[in-house]
Parts: sequence; structure tokens; C-alpha cells
Amino acid sequence: MPEFLVADWLGTPVWFWAAFLAIVIILTAFDLGFLHKEDRELGIGESLKLSAFYIGVALLFGVWVWFERGEQSGMEYFTGFFIEKALSIDNVFVISLIFTYFAIPAKYQYRALLWGILAVIVLRGLMIAGGAALLAEAYWVLYLFAAFLIFTGIKMFFAGDQPMDVGDNPIVRWISRHMRVTPELHGHRFLVKVRDEKTGRTVRAATPLLLALVVINLADLVFAVDSVPAIFTITTDTFIVYTSNIFAILGLRALYFALAAMVHRFHYLKYALAAVLVFIGGKIFVADLLLGGAKFPAWVSLGVTAALIAAGVAYSLWKTRDGEDEDWLKESDGLAPVDDK
Repeated sequence: MPEFLVADWLGTPVWFWAAFLAIVIILTAFDLGFLHKEDRELGIGESLKLSAFYIGVALLFGVWVWFERGEQSGMEYFTGFFIEKALSIDNVFVISLIFTYFAIPAKYQYRALLWGILAVIVLRGLMIAGGAALLAEAYWVLYLFAAFLIFTGIKMFFAGDQPMDVGDNPIVRWISRHMRVTPELHGHRFLVKVRDEKTGRTVRAATPLLLALVVINLADLVFAVDSVPAIFTITTDTFIVYTSNIFAILGLRALYFALAAMVHRFHYLKYALAAVLVFIGGKIFVADLLLGGAKFPAWVSLGVTAALIAAGVAYSLWKTRDGEDEDWLKESDGLAPVDDK
């Protein structure tokens, strides 16, 4: 193996990073270039199968990390993956509202999500690199992350169910005022050339699909404020932090169409996620104050995280099994189907 491939980069051999990036590129090219060359709506069955495929790839990658880098790294990867995957369900609520607000037909949503994921790969990388740099210079920043997660978890547990008003979002209003946006869609195109009514000249304008894509990526940055500190309280290994985050997000676009149709049935999962955030934030203080600085056992973090998320999913499905809560949950979450115009 060439010498540069075994050299360390951010604490991990370059060939580990190369293998990860190769998998991401192959999956993305296969998805966009083969599975979805044409714009079409993804059915629930296909969504679940494709999502299972992505989850399978992510789990196999975790097994590879386990054998190549040891049990500790493997458990940290799986813990980070499960946390990010569960937190991604909240993203589905917001993405559904954004597509509904901009009246994006289902057949164009997948392509927008794909480009959104590619942007997330870069943005999450920058945020994780920044977090790693902060922790390398000042370990006490980890306590701030932990305290923030505890605060966020408690706030999430007691927060009411207020529907998100996309149109009233200040970022949406700013973009709408400062970007020339066409009133109608132009297929799956993000930018088009139109005639300016005032000058008569041909100008470039954004379509509602681009506006939706921008807002989705801005929303992901907000969600990353929770998820990135969460994984850093599990491990400070940049490779584990980044790969577990990206693999969890990579399959989100496939899972979206199945979750969007039944996301109201996971309403009570937010309480389990709140408990997870409090737990992973609190364990930092427990490890340093009660365990004398010893690292919190990775198997405990993985076990508690998986148990809380599983309990949240099970309780949500049981609570909505007869459709008793579905009407008010849909109304409270502001979800509505998008007409395929």
C-alpha cells in the first residue's frame, strides 16, 4: 500500500477516509444515475426497501470499523449512527412542511433531497471539523456541549406541539425578497432564464424547487446544532463522528417518503429523543465527577440509546394503533399531503 495512504489524517489513516468517500460516491452515483434517472414519485414499498439497503450498508460499514479499529470504535460508531438516525425523524417533519409550503410535487422531491444530502455532507464536515478543532484546543468545550444537550432535552420534553410556519420564517422572507423566484416550477430545474418584465432582458431566476432546497439545508444546520454536539459527547474521534453522521443522513432521502406518509405515528418518539439527549449529555458529567475521569463504557451508551429509541418507537406505534390520535397529531404537526400539480 502506498505510504501516503497509511499516513494519519485527523487521527485516522488516509485509506480509511478514501474507502468511506468511495462508498458515498458510488452510492450517490448509483442512486441518481441508475435508480432515479427520471423524475418519479417513490412509493412507500420502494422507499422502505431502498432505506433498508442504505441501513444495511451503514451497518456493514460499522462492522468493518469494529474489526479494523476495535470494539470501542465500533460501539461508538453504532451509537452515533442510531442517535443521528433517530434525530433525523424530526427532519422529516420539517422537510414535509417545506415541500408542502412550496407546493413541490412528490416526483421532484427526491432529486431535491439528493442535492440537499450532498450539501449536508459538506456542511456537516465543516461543522464537525470546527467542533474537533475546538475540543483539541479546549477540552472544557465538551462540558458546554453536554450542558447544551441536557438543556435541549429538557426543553424538548416540555415543549408544546406548535406547528412550524414556513412562510413566517425570517430566512424564507429574506430569500424571497432578495432572490428573483419564478411563481411556478420548471420541472426539476433549480435555475431558469426568464424575461424581466421591467427591462425586457433575459435574466436568471430561481425556481421554488431551489428555494425549498435552500430552506431544507438551512433547517439541517439548525438540527446539526443538536446532533453534532451529541456525537461529540459519545466520541471525539473525527472519523467516527463524521462517518456515523453521514451514513445516517445518506439514507434519509430514501426513508423520507415512507416516513412522510406515517410520520404522525412517531409523534411520541420526541420524548425518547429528549431522554437520549439528557442521557448522553449527563454521562459526561457522571464520567468525570463519579468515575474519576474514566471513559463511560461504550456498550452502556449504545444499549441505553437503543433501548430508549426502541421504547419511543414502540410506544408511538402502540398509542396510534387504532388511529385515535392521528387526526389531532396531523393537525398539531401541520402536516398535509402535497398535491402533484
